[in-house]
Amino acid sequence: MLVPRALSVPAILPALAALLVGPPVISPVMAASSPAAVFAIELAEPGVIGPRPLKPDEARRLALATDALRREVAARGLDPVDLAPQAAAIRRDAPLYKCEGCAEKIAQAAGAALVVYGYVQRSAPQVLNLNITITDVASGKVLRGGQVVIQGDTDETWLHGVRSLVKNRLFAEPLPNRS
Repeated sequence: MLVPRALSVPAILPALAALLVGPPVISPVMAASSPAAVFAIELAEPGVIGPRPLKPDEARRLALATDALRREVAARGLDPVDLAPQAAAIRRDAPLYKCEGCAEKIAQAAGAALVVYGYVQRSAPQVLNLNITITDVASGKVLRGGQVVIQGDTDETWLHGVRSLVKNRLFAEPLPNRS
């Protein structure tokens, strides 16, 4: 029978620290960058039949929110792919949030493994709903999705909505099967 011998406090400290701290935790999303097709955020207007030209403020805020989404996604380990060569297909299939699988086909043609797309829907003059979804290109399966209510129709409220949704819903945990 082995009897443990007493260890001095200085000899125990490194072992105890290793137990308390544990191995470094690296998010699987950060471990390996995944190419992602980050599409422009679209405007959803359920009461409007057919497309209508965007008002200048709407177009500017959609572009602002899209740029913020691309930055936030890239900061969390995904690598946005260039969608410029797919512009004709994007225009043809828009709105992407309604096209049932066309976003994944366009993303696959662009060399992406993930699709990130979203839309803003106005519920009242100063109340908007921002919806963003992340799907897997190969399976079409939704990996993450979320919605946030934007109260106030200003640049800052739109940007806050994008940052909040990305941080608290889309990347609150690592994306499944992305290590």
